[in-house]
Amino acid sequence: MTQATLKPLGERTRANWIRLRTMIVLRWVAIAGQLTAITVADRIYGLQLELALCYFAVGASVIGNLVAILVFPENKRLSEYENLSMVMFDLLQLGFLLFLTGGLHNPFSLLLLGPVTISATALSLRSTIVLCSTAIALATVLAIFHFPLITQSGGLLEIPQIFVFGNWVALVIAILFSTSYSRRVTTEIHSMSDALTATQMALAREQKLTDLGGVVAAAAHELGTPLATIKLASTELLHELQDNPELAEDAALIRDQADRCRDILRDMGRVGKDDLHLRQAPLMAVLEEAAEPHRARGKTIEFSTENLGGAADQPEVLRKPEIIHGLRNLVQNAVDFAQTTVWVDANWTDDHISVRIFDDGKGFPPHLLGRIGDPFMRRRRGGRPSTQRPGYEGMGLGLFIAKTLLERSGAELRFANGSDTVTGQHGAVVEVIWPRRKLDPQNGEPRTALGENTPIKA
Repeated sequence: MTQATLKPLGERTRANWIRLRTMIVLRWVAIAGQLTAITVADRIYGLQLELALCYFAVGASVIGNLVAILVFPENKRLSEYENLSMVMFDLLQLGFLLFLTGGLHNPFSLLLLGPVTISATALSLRSTIVLCSTAIALATVLAIFHFPLITQSGGLLEIPQIFVFGNWVALVIAILFSTSYSRRVTTEIHSMSDALTATQMALAREQKLTDLGGVVAAAAHELGTPLATIKLASTELLHELQDNPELAEDAALIRDQADRCRDILRDMGRVGKDDLHLRQAPLMAVLEEAAEPHRARGKTIEFSTENLGGAADQPEVLRKPEIIHGLRNLVQNAVDFAQTTVWVDANWTDDHISVRIFDDGKGFPPHLLGRIGDPFMRRRRGGRPSTQRPGYEGMGLGLFIAKTLLERSGAELRFANGSDTVTGQHGAVVEVIWPRRKLDPQNGEPRTALGENTPIKA
């Protein structure tokens, strides 16, 4: 699965993740609270309640839980419809209890917020709208129709109608606000989770490519000597067996196959990256490696360096997979939207290493500059088509992956639009700045041996 095809998981898919056991436990907690409230109101405060109907409502919840426990396995995952049915039942059951105990005169009417909040965090938008509409309808009915609360002496417990109306307005606003807030936060959390999963997949893929390339390069290096020996020996045999055509033909075959093995290993070592067995490389070599897959896409990629710190040589930086993949995504984004040219400018001092990638395109849409790096970022519905990047229909996942991976390596990213004084072109500018110690372990010291190659662990 690539970052181009990855989509955030659907709401219905997530709704199917909830376990039946979780809903059963929540219902038992609600049942215990309802029984406690009814008992205290009857025994301690002496309220004249319709106890038979109240216990009937609670008993319906108990029976529903017992049936769910006996019929279904503990690890059952509820479908979207089953989740909606269970939460709707709990909402209606609570509404019936409130109808029996004073309606909106009962302070426990606030509990109507519970089921709709659960639906906002777990169910789809359609199910959430259905439950919110039901909760608002129940609050409206309970404000008008309900059994009154009567004390032991026959007095009527009720609040003024203006307070009932205020409770109704507050309850409706709370339902709408809490549902909207919970849903927005949950959606963002889910989007971030999906994007982080995609980032981990991209990093794992880059690590596998790096390991595979290292194995190939090491194999080509280690097998070079025996293959050269085989070729030399077969060549000598070929000269000595001129009088025996059949054996000479076999010796020639051995020599040709040795050459073929050498060529195969050389080609495999060149696929994707060069010198993958090295753990460090000059800064420009790493940048060229990151940009290599996009050189043949019809756009010119120009590289430049500038030493701002007085050191003679450019730094030898770590060739971490997250750095290469993150830079590659930034170059890809620049190539996607450039008209003809992309510039990759690197400079360094004794304390920092900076890479600036900019293109001659139209730049980032101004209204999205503050949101660049957010996952699954789309244009606003009904908004004007982007005049800055008219062909852009992505979700921002590539830039999110690049930002996450590079920040993981210790970098700071800046996104902007601007003009370059050298080229005179306007376009998108991405600057990546590392503390030098994060990329250059030797930091200006003479390069030392990296040690003997070790097997790559699975």
